[in-house]
Amino acid sequence: MLDATHHFDRLPDAPGVGYKPQHFTEIMENAGAVEWLEIHAENYMGDGGRPLAQLRHLSERFAISVHGVGLSIGGEGRLDADHLARLKHLCAWLKPASFSEHLAWSTHDTAFLNDLLPLPYTPATVARVADHIDEVQETVRRQMLLENPSSYLAFDESTLEETEFLRDVAKRTGCGLLLDVNNVFVSATNLATDPISYIDAYPLDLVGEIHLGGHDEDEDDHGAPLLIDSHGREVADPVWTLFEYVIANGGLRPTLIEWDNDVPEWPVLSAEADRAAAILQKATA
Repeated sequence: MLDATHHFDRLPDAPGVGYKPQHFTEIMENAGAVEWLEIHAENYMGDGGRPLAQLRHLSERFAISVHGVGLSIGGEGRLDADHLARLKHLCAWLKPASFSEHLAWSTHDTAFLNDLLPLPYTPATVARVADHIDEVQETVRRQMLLENPSSYLAFDESTLEETEFLRDVAKRTGCGLLLDVNNVFVSATNLATDPISYIDAYPLDLVGEIHLGGHDEDEDDHGAPLLIDSHGREVADPVWTLFEYVIANGGLRPTLIEWDNDVPEWPVLSAEADRAAAILQKATA
């Protein structure tokens, strides 16, 4: 595996998109407002082949963010040493401008669950998550950003608010935060809380990256609204409104459009990036 020939020290305070191979040619020829790209780490842990060759070309023109979904940062057991070694190898080769993971767990004993599952917010969980983040940051030798989850239930045993939990973990580890605005809106709707109050309590000064994605609307067994973080459609209008509030209160940040399922043609995804660019540009004015 050859070293990437160029690397960017940070993501620009501009729109990025989750990279999909079917968009490679169009991104290289006409990226529009898109100034950086995100990849999922687990898709690039092999040795060579077309995916890494394309990524090498992309890294020469765009800042790259590596987003992990398989470390199980919140799991009770030890982190997977082989997975961590592959992640270290990828980051050493690519030298990404940003690296992030989810606040979630996806492993139990030797089983891997293809989902990002929630955690109770307690001091004990803070300690466990902080220990795992320390290990990750020491291994990959770079700061990690921790992403807030989308929630569908709350734990009775939680003694900390999510914003308080994230602040405590960041204080203990020196990690940064990835603010997923769609997740905030999804969780607030599902748990009948106020998304503005969440943002007001969130440590915006620690945010290194923002995510925007689409969600699906459903109902629970009692007929109450239930939102599903699907990443399979356009960003909803109330999420754009919440994003404007975040930018107005926290300043410009690198902002990603996530669209991982039912991936559209490039012009549709590019239009979402244009909308993010317009909000960022308006905020600078």
